[in-house]
Amino acid sequence: MGKVLIIGAGGVGTVVVNKVAQNPDVFTEIMLASRTKSKCDAIAEDVKKRFGVEVKTAQVDADNVPELVTLLNAYKPELLINVALPYQDLTIMDACLEAGVNYLDTANYEPKDEAHFEYSWQWAYKDKFEKAGLTAILGCGFDPGVTSIYTAYAAKHHFDEIHYLDIVDCNAGDHHKAFATNFNPEINIREVSQRGKYWENGEWIETEPHEIHKSLNYPEIGPKESYVIYHEELESLVKNYPTIKRARFWMTFGQEYLTHLRVIQNIGMARIDEVEYNGQKIVPIQFLKAVLPNPGDLGENYTGWTSIGCRIKGIKDGKEVTYYVYNNCSHEAAYKETGAQGVSYTTGVPAMIGAMMFFKGEWRKAGVYNVEEFNPDPFMEQLNIHGLPWVELHNIDLEL
Repeated sequence: MGKVLIIGAGGVGTVVVNKVAQNPDVFTEIMLASRTKSKCDAIAEDVKKRFGVEVKTAQVDADNVPELVTLLNAYKPELLINVALPYQDLTIMDACLEAGVNYLDTANYEPKDEAHFEYSWQWAYKDKFEKAGLTAILGCGFDPGVTSIYTAYAAKHHFDEIHYLDIVDCNAGDHHKAFATNFNPEINIREVSQRGKYWENGEWIETEPHEIHKSLNYPEIGPKESYVIYHEELESLVKNYPTIKRARFWMTFGQEYLTHLRVIQNIGMARIDEVEYNGQKIVPIQFLKAVLPNPGDLGENYTGWTSIGCRIKGIKDGKEVTYYVYNNCSHEAAYKETGAQGVSYTTGVPAMIGAMMFFKGEWRKAGVYNVEEFNPDPFMEQLNIHGLPWVELHNIDLEL
């Protein structure tokens, strides 16, 4: 049915290739490309052993538009799945426009030299993709991604108006390392160490990092201290669901993690600007990335669960109702199936499903769209089939 190019050979890319290979009726040809071809070759070899599916590989610099265009013109995919770095979203989108290829990603653009992310840069491509007759699907991971689909599903089936939205993200797993990040350290540390922000009564409220926190109970896991941080899907959700009075994103952090994070910041290792060392320019956070555990290698010894969902309050048929929809994912099960830990799995599976929605014609229209702007029902159905089953709870205490 479809020829796909996947860019990015980290933990998420590993999951995407594995899940794409498991659906040969949808994905008829597969290529994996990254800056380091040997990583792609290793993943392709593993997929061939697991599923007997051939995956082509290539080397490409995702910062280089002409190089990307050359690859796209040579391979001619119908869809590109971008699981490279968020810094590279715009160069990849530029290449897709030039080569006439549809686009899907899991995280929004952020500049390399500024710890700041928002959708405005990518939303600015809407007219270009419309004129080119191409589809661009933004934020098709878990959060953003599934959390946005959960919200769209709730709005379609369970609410006349959504008033309060709290996205709750708990990683109760243990990777048995003193300190490690579950995805690219540059992105992870920048994301969780910046000032918090949430939406209330038509405006953004900024907070100090981790200023707002409380203990929340997660199904089958129990109470975990949870902190309000800013997360990108809030920006698109309050735009697409204007009845929302308040929207927040909560994430769990252990005290040991937060202590390490404070030390990293206090000694300057979280800096994203260049410093001079022995006559060379280095970026401290990039050096830190080189010495921290590789997130893609955490899976083998990872135990425990993730629990991510949406807690929603609003109005249905004139009455106030509450709704909690969530998924719990086992790190051990994720590793057994794909060779990657649960955080990579929960991002990679939705990327594959979003690509499936495109190839099946469910999510295909010219322009740039966040996932909640499409029909959530077929996507929700596929979550149950492909390893991320969801649970609904109605009219419960949301704790928030």
